[in-house]
Amino acid sequence: MALSVNHSAIQRAGISLGEVLRTLRLLVDGEVVAQVREQGETIHLRIKAKNKEMHSIEDILRFQLRAKNGTKIALSELLHSELRQGFGSIKHYNYRRTITLEADIDKKRIDVPQANQHIKDGWLKIAHLHPNLNLDFSGQLDDLNESLGSIGKLMLFGVLLMYAILGTQFKSYFEPMMILMTVPMAFTGVVIGLLATQNPLSLFTLYGVVALAGIAVNAAIVLISAANERLESGMSVVHAAVYAARRRVVPILITSLTTVAGLFSLAVGLGGHSLLWGPVATAIVWGLAVSTVLTLLLVPTIYRVFMVRSKAVKARSGKIHE
Repeated sequence: MALSVNHSAIQRAGISLGEVLRTLRLLVDGEVVAQVREQGETIHLRIKAKNKEMHSIEDILRFQLRAKNGTKIALSELLHSELRQGFGSIKHYNYRRTITLEADIDKKRIDVPQANQHIKDGWLKIAHLHPNLNLDFSGQLDDLNESLGSIGKLMLFGVLLMYAILGTQFKSYFEPMMILMTVPMAFTGVVIGLLATQNPLSLFTLYGVVALAGIAVNAAIVLISAANERLESGMSVVHAAVYAARRRVVPILITSLTTVAGLFSLAVGLGGHSLLWGPVATAIVWGLAVSTVLTLLLVPTIYRVFMVRSKAVKARSGKIHE
């Protein structure tokens, strides 16, 4: 059924064209008046007329509007209706004919990866019956896989860039590696935080992990820099490591605690839970708290072991040259 506007009839009735079209839209599809977000999804608030007595296009055309003179006039008098064959369309994807299927899932019973896995399992059972057909997935799962791939590349690039900067600063190959050991320590804190808060590993949590990688190395940089300064002034390796851990523990704790305190309310949702920034803050808070403690305990020990062996290797090479 094709509908077109009868402009002369609308003008005689004294009804605006917008009112006629809006009435038709309310009767068929409804009208979106607002949007709200719930659990990360956009929900459209749609107003639609009751269709208890409207089961066909003829019922819709019998709906009456009030004309300018107060009389009622049916939509059938304001619109031209014609029954004809509609224009079809053939959709293509990667130069092949495509049929697109869309569906909503009940997230209380199943998630997107599980739903797609069920479809894949069912398709494998009947794929041999349709050799010319292929199954492709898009939507949320495709966007998620693309985002995960991008995050992995950015994370690797960030770690390599930090290694290059630290190597230039400390003029060493191994000391930047000692500093970057705090990154897996921070990951340990994120895992502990997710288990403690019973939150899933989401895409936004990974955003927080990427940000955490640049924050967690600060404590190790301060420790190793202080130890190197004392080592150059004539202290032994053991004394330099102990001195750095003792004199820098308070500044490191204050810096970490201020960061944790600033993000704590957002992580626990004291002012309201945020589906976007809540997981980011949770990853940073737990990761930074655990990595700070582990850094204060492990980095001085690793520094002592490495520098003692490094000095021993240098002494041996000096004797060989002599």
